[in-house]
Amino acid sequence: MSSIHTGQTKNMRILNRDVIKYIAMFTMLLNHIANIFLEPGTLLFTILIDIGYFTAPVMCYFLVEGYHYTRSKKKYAGRLALFALISEIPFCLAFSEVYTGERIISFCGFNMIFTLFLCFCILLVMDYVKNILLEILLIAGLFIMSLFSDWALVAPLFTVLFAQAGGDKTNIRNAYLLGAALFALMNFNPGGGAAGTLFSLIYALMSAVGILAAGVVIVRLYNGKRMERGRAFSKWFFYWFYPVHLLILGIIRICIR
Repeated sequence: MSSIHTGQTKNMRILNRDVIKYIAMFTMLLNHIANIFLEPGTLLFTILIDIGYFTAPVMCYFLVEGYHYTRSKKKYAGRLALFALISEIPFCLAFSEVYTGERIISFCGFNMIFTLFLCFCILLVMDYVKNILLEILLIAGLFIMSLFSDWALVAPLFTVLFAQAGGDKTNIRNAYLLGAALFALMNFNPGGGAAGTLFSLIYALMSAVGILAAGVVIVRLYNGKRMERGRAFSKWFFYWFYPVHLLILGIIRICIR
């Protein structure tokens, strides 16, 4: 029975890393479209926003995986820093009205790739700093820096959880469950009597669906491989998609307002 179950589990692992990343790019796009163009509080807005929560934990997971497999941590960090810089103006162009009310462009925090760069720095600290007190202080500092960027605190938390999971599927599953629970708790804002509390509870639980879906995909469907062909294209597509799609959404936003 155990061997049959193991075989069935292996047969379910049909998605490679690049396919999952393409899915994550699509769900991120839906999230950004909702944030920029849809009315907050509507059903469609909520659904697309929650679907988009699939992306960040997936990218954090692959960041941790990539950290251990990369041939050059220096080049990896350099790419993140470069594309964080490239993405900043498109990020502010796309979200300035959402975050600051400015119609054209204004500073509205640092973008997600900057957050991933901070997460990469957390992995470096965990790997190379041997003094426990110094390690805690440096990681705390990087968590605090993330407060000024997209997916503040949450992305660094997932990064630490995945790093500590050590590639064990059970630990990774638990990391997703813990992260989803904490994220739902962050979105739970009871008030307005029993009806208001119930609505807030449903809203909080829905916000965790994307994260839980990401956990199912990584733990149950991910086969640990990359695409056989087009690896170079996929690698650079994932870097360029972020600033380019934000630039396009930002230009559309300005033109239709």
